[in-house]
Formats: sequence, structure tokens, C-alpha cells
Amino acid sequence: MESRAVKVITEGALAAGMSVALSFLKVFQMPQGGSITLEMVPILAFAALRGVRAGALCGAASGLLQMMLQGYVVNPLQAVLDYPLAFGILGAAGLKDRGLGLILSMALAGLLRLGCHVLSGVLFFASFAPKGANVWAYSLTYNATFLVPSLAISMALAIPLARRLKNRV
Repeated sequence: MESRAVKVITEGALAAGMSVALSFLKVFQMPQGGSITLEMVPILAFAALRGVRAGALCGAASGLLQMMLQGYVVNPLQAVLDYPLAFGILGAAGLKDRGLGLILSMALAGLLRLGCHVLSGVLFFASFAPKGANVWAYSLTYNATFLVPSLAISMALAIPLARRLKNRV
């Protein structure tokens, strides 16, 4: 195996592991799951550094590990939506690696993750919505309550981290 490939795989494994470790440090916990954490920081920074494909694999690995260690699964499709897909899609942060493009790529990645959780909420957790409430609006509001702050904090940390790491690669 080429030494560059080994380096990227090692960095991805470290980023996935750091993401899982950070998922246990919760700033705020929602009643039915979801929390404000820094778990996206390593994945966003790694994706910005190594691109969409490597970032998606790193995120999916992190999601699978989180599902195994602290996951809540009610259905196989829900498991895929809430864990490997939701975290793998953070690889979209690697679409652009500089300036405004980097900021927009990370924001897009976070919004795509939010979309995975909203769809999961509508399909599998609609019973938590108040009677008569629109389940799409409820799921969006519920999930955005923790994901938007998590994304903002994560981007504030991941952008300078990615820039600093880019200068060392």
C-alpha cells in the first residue's frame, strides 16, 4: 500500500475515533435523543483536508461506531439514516477546501445531516410529535434545536483547524 494512502487511512481512523470520543461529551441533551456535542469537528476538518470520499468514509465509520456504542435503533432503515448516512454525508464538507467555499461546504454537510435526521424522525419517531402537529415541522424543529448549534460550534472550530492542518500537509 502506498504511504500516502496509509497516512490518509490513519488520519481518517483518528478523526473517526476522536468524533466518537467527543460524542460522549454532551453540552446539552434532548429528551428523546440528540445532543449538542463537538463530534462533527474531526470529520468536517478531515473532509476539508482529504476530500469528499475520504470524509464520507470517515464519517460513516464514526456513525457505525456511535451506533454500536450508544445507538438507539428501532428499525434497520432508521439505523442507516441516523448513523452511517447522517455522519457519512458530513464528507460533503470536502467539496471545497478554501475560503467561502469551505464555509458553504461545511454548512451544506450539516444541512444534509439534518435532512437525514428529519427524515428518520418523520418515518420512525412521528409518535413523539404533539397530537395534531405537522410531523415534518416537528421533526425539523426538534432536530434543528441541537444540530444547528452543534454545526455552528463545530464549524467555528473545524475551519481554523482544517486551515492549519492544510498548511502542514
